[in-house]
Amino acid sequence: MALSNPRLPHSAAGKTAPAEAPAAVTLGEHLRDQLRRLCGAAGFADSGRGSGRPLFDLLDLLGAAAGRPLRAGPPSPSFVCDDHSPAEFSLAFTAGGPVAVRLLVEPGCAAGTLEENGRLGRRALEALAARRGFSTQPVDRVADLFFPPVMRGSFALWCAMDLRHDLPPGVKVYVDPRARGRERSAEVVEEALRRCGFGGAWPALRDRAMPRGPDRDEILFFALDLGGWDTPRVKVYVAHHDFSAAEMDEVSHLLPGEPAGRAGEFCRAVGGGPGRFGHRPLVSCLSYTERDREHPSAHTVHVPVRDYARDDGVARDRAVAVLRHHGMDPRVIGPAWDAMTSRHPCDGVGLIAYVSLVRSTWQPPRVNVYFSPEAYAVRPARTAERAGEGRAR
Repeated sequence: MALSNPRLPHSAAGKTAPAEAPAAVTLGEHLRDQLRRLCGAAGFADSGRGSGRPLFDLLDLLGAAAGRPLRAGPPSPSFVCDDHSPAEFSLAFTAGGPVAVRLLVEPGCAAGTLEENGRLGRRALEALAARRGFSTQPVDRVADLFFPPVMRGSFALWCAMDLRHDLPPGVKVYVDPRARGRERSAEVVEEALRRCGFGGAWPALRDRAMPRGPDRDEILFFALDLGGWDTPRVKVYVAHHDFSAAEMDEVSHLLPGEPAGRAGEFCRAVGGGPGRFGHRPLVSCLSYTERDREHPSAHTVHVPVRDYARDDGVARDRAVAVLRHHGMDPRVIGPAWDAMTSRHPCDGVGLIAYVSLVRSTWQPPRVNVYFSPEAYAVRPARTAERAGEGRAR
């Protein structure tokens, strides 16, 4: 997911329009064409009707918003992507394994209020669950926490799906801990963890991942796995404002056995150098499973490469470099770029939004590369004079 900084404006000011498209092109058509090509780039045969079909089912959750012409603008100021595109793609890499394709959508993106957004999102999720044969019970268990009568925060519900070559698709749901107000987000997450059976994990999570308080270590998302997962996860995302690579190393040590320096090294490689990340924040994701109810089973560091690179050519090269460093085949990156856009990488920055490293106690490392659809705008590449604006410092 884009994991955008809620403190940054969503205005399209300072951005250029995407490549000219026929007036009749709709959001749904734009996303479906990108998804079809991206699945093909990742080696999913007959992605339109065969192995890639589950992800197209997820696009159906956009409902009426899918039929909105691109030139009409986004249906709402969506928090998913910087240009308000209510969907995001990503590729997941492991050493020696096939590449997985992932899609995230905001089902209620056409709603006028967060409350309506939540209702539409839950209704769409229930329809997908009935069609795909999974239970929404984990979401129902915490629904009163994240869907109060009057909602606050940045979004209501996102739904994501992993398309994997050797396993059934896995569904994920993201909700906003700030739904009852930012000042209550820690209280909400603590209670949600308790209801999910991970109450014992909260003290270490609070003390080691959020030691600087909610203004600097801000809880962004609470996420639940649904459907075809062998080991379902409960995940907590924390944005670390004005954070250093060394400080991210300290957070990563919440994961039992995590080697010293691994997370920081990744931050420096993707961010383009040492120092502090003073613009868009680094983000941690702590994943909990029944394998250990007090300690995370995985830690993910998300680096917002788009804010620390001159253009997408630089972002792409850094993604390729970290994939190679971790023994993963980067050759899909080129075809994936071509699947997403016809523009040159040097002509903008932001199509490659994040690069993340996942370390787990029970699975091999994974690198994820996130792509924005750029349905509504392309952020111009930084000039030499502006290159320092997003540099890690």
